[in-house]
Amino acid sequence: MSAGERTRVQDTQSQESVASNRRLTPGRERALVRALQVAIGVVFAAGILAGNGGVAVNAGVGLLVTFLPNLLSRRFAVTLNVGLVLWITTAMFLHALGTLPIPGLDVSLYSGTWWWDHLTHAMSSSLVAGAAFATLLALQQYSAAVRLPPRFMFVTILLFVMAFGVVWELVEFYIGVSAQLLGTGDVLTQYGLDDTVFDLFYNTLGGLVVATFGASRLAGVSDQLADRMTDRVASR
Repeated sequence: MSAGERTRVQDTQSQESVASNRRLTPGRERALVRALQVAIGVVFAAGILAGNGGVAVNAGVGLLVTFLPNLLSRRFAVTLNVGLVLWITTAMFLHALGTLPIPGLDVSLYSGTWWWDHLTHAMSSSLVAGAAFATLLALQQYSAAVRLPPRFMFVTILLFVMAFGVVWELVEFYIGVSAQLLGTGDVLTQYGLDDTVFDLFYNTLGGLVVATFGASRLAGVSDQLADRMTDRVASR
């Protein structure tokens, strides 16, 4: 082997080593999940200490959601891979962080950064779409009477996410009205009709991503759900 070839081989090995070191392994993903949960807990504590109910409630609910994968595993024997858990935890962290007022400023990332609300809506709607996608796949595997062609599945996921988005916007609106009537702090905030339209658009975008690429990522979850359905029927 010539000196030039040896150099190229060494360069290739070095690049592969760097890529391997940078790869997000399951262990690193688990560490990230724990770190994000701690960060959400810090946001929750900050909300409590500052007497900010909106921050505390949003962070507290988000933190509880991050433990749902553990509940699914222990109670229903449905195990999400660590990548999906990281996806859920990241969405909850971004939402909680967005409600926290920026020190020295009278704004939060939600109110002071135009794209933050769009990002969190796309992330959150992708979780809703993912749950719907996995459930529909599981029903299709469980029952021979349920057959959903790919195009129909695609449209169903989009319609479900859009409908859920409308319901969520109504919830935000009535929570805001209730807060005004009761004189309490806002837990969820709407910024007008334009904000609602953009929210629905980015909700649909998140659903579109899952409807397009979700099958390969969620097949394992749907298989487990179908198995649990079969086991429950068999045990009756």
